[in-house]
Amino acid sequence: MKILLKVFPFLDWFRELTPETIRTDFMAGLTVALVLVPQSMAYAQLAGLPAYYGLYAAFLPPMVATLFGSSRQLATGPVAIVSLMTAATLEPLATAGGEQFIAYAILLALMVGIFQFLLGIARLGLVVNFLSHPVVNGFTNAAAIIIATSQLDKIFGVSVEKAEHHYETIQRVVGAAFHWTHLPTLGMAVVAFAVMVGLRRVNPRLPNVLIAVVVTSLLAWVFGFEHNKNVAEDDINSARLPGLIEDFNSGVTTQKHMEELRFEGSQTSTAITADTAGEFCQRCHGQRDVEAFKSRLPVADNGGIGERALALHQMAGLLDTHIGGIKEEVSDARTALRSLVFARVPEGEPSAGFHERDLVPEGATTDGRRWRLKVGGRPLDPENLLLVGGGAVVGVIPRGLPSPKAPRLDMTVIPKLLAPAIIISLLGFMEAISIAKAMAAKTRQRLDPNQELIGQGLANMVGCVFQSYAVSGSFSRSAVNLQAGARTGLSNVFSSIVVMIVLLFLSPMLYFLPQAVLAAIIMMAVIGLLNVSGFVHAWRTNPFDGLVSVITFVGTIALAPHLEWGIFMGVVLSLGGYLFRSMRPHVARLVPAADGTM
Repeated sequence: MKILLKVFPFLDWFRELTPETIRTDFMAGLTVALVLVPQSMAYAQLAGLPAYYGLYAAFLPPMVATLFGSSRQLATGPVAIVSLMTAATLEPLATAGGEQFIAYAILLALMVGIFQFLLGIARLGLVVNFLSHPVVNGFTNAAAIIIATSQLDKIFGVSVEKAEHHYETIQRVVGAAFHWTHLPTLGMAVVAFAVMVGLRRVNPRLPNVLIAVVVTSLLAWVFGFEHNKNVAEDDINSARLPGLIEDFNSGVTTQKHMEELRFEGSQTSTAITADTAGEFCQRCHGQRDVEAFKSRLPVADNGGIGERALALHQMAGLLDTHIGGIKEEVSDARTALRSLVFARVPEGEPSAGFHERDLVPEGATTDGRRWRLKVGGRPLDPENLLLVGGGAVVGVIPRGLPSPKAPRLDMTVIPKLLAPAIIISLLGFMEAISIAKAMAAKTRQRLDPNQELIGQGLANMVGCVFQSYAVSGSFSRSAVNLQAGARTGLSNVFSSIVVMIVLLFLSPMLYFLPQAVLAAIIMMAVIGLLNVSGFVHAWRTNPFDGLVSVITFVGTIALAPHLEWGIFMGVVLSLGGYLFRSMRPHVARLVPAADGTM
């Protein structure tokens, strides 16, 4: 029986289910789901993914984690720090929101899950002690500030290209907001803040997040917050636009082609054609004789080029270097396109149509809106350009459950994801186990850290098959679950069922949800991560620990979005301090007193 409970820990609380327990857990699960649905969409946006991928991450992982973990009240799903780490890890590798980015996010979730699961099976939960409290405190406070400031562009309704460092990106956002703040978008964010803060003070038990979502979605629907129009390139009076679109499309197409080529080369069973290799070599080697180069390449059995040829280029770093150069070109072209501002002359006027603001015919009347071109990570269709004259909303959410699909394994990217996957695994588990311990102290339930690792690992592994990104235990939703009276893990099962119902039947109702409101939800959620007293406590306990916490905080802020280096700095300093103290232990000498007593 003990072995069976070890493999299927949920059998332990299955025996305690009664009609009253089921009813209580149902209400707790429903309450958590009311927070989980909007929060998960907001965190997906923070991770650089379409909002509905947050719902995918809130569908199966909470159920799997509670069935195979040891905590009965721990609510698993998308969380702020893991979402931020996901975005920081993947943005150097692919365009946020693109197909490649999504594929890498799912692959990262698989790697996180495997690492957590293996740690749990090997009963190595104590490895989390390498991340000392001062390091975690410094990193968490820095992450909270980074998360909050990363949402400023959505609060003000501006779009900028990300810079090499996070603080440089914020400078760009502030500069753009100073000139181009979209007031209706800012207004939606203010309304969301007011509703959430006000209701929290009136009655903390009210689902303030859900009410803010409903209120702002209704306002967006009634007042036409979203205002888009599809037009052809010829319908826009701009001499610069055709050339910029051509440059952007060329760069995006080339980037996608090179990334696919890199993926093909990472598969040992794949050979590339001589023509494809020639195109690649021409771009890498300039005007060299490509035909002569192709004639010297080893030919595989299928008439293509053996993987050795491409491997040599990868070893030399040419492929990654070239992709990086193309990304810079695409970024410059996207910035130029986003900088174009158009005015619309309504139909019936002699000069009806869209014009650059400086090219509006004298005497023409405009609709008063600032229209901008919607530019993402995909090529633009000159015959069907999307001009945005209003605020950004969540938009269409695919109806139905995510279909099972094996993660796409890219052997060239896996080594780059290994270190971040380990850090996300440990940080996510630390957050989950800290919350679980706090709740276990109140409920007097037995908690097994290794079993919790297994549960979190399985949640990520199963979730990634259903297009989920990395998840962990949530402090806010776990607190809601406990306050709502959850007694067993069945409450989390009910939460997953509610998310399933939303995906199947209610997704069209989320279309008009302003993205600025999701940003406000994130900013409200990360306020709880700020803990200035932690620095003071660490300093008073041990000045060196306080210094480690401050250095980790400053390093994480300065090096963002490369957050892993802040963690590495803190861990190295902590281990160095521990070894220094161990090498020079305090020795107290005891001698007889003057009267001869000991």
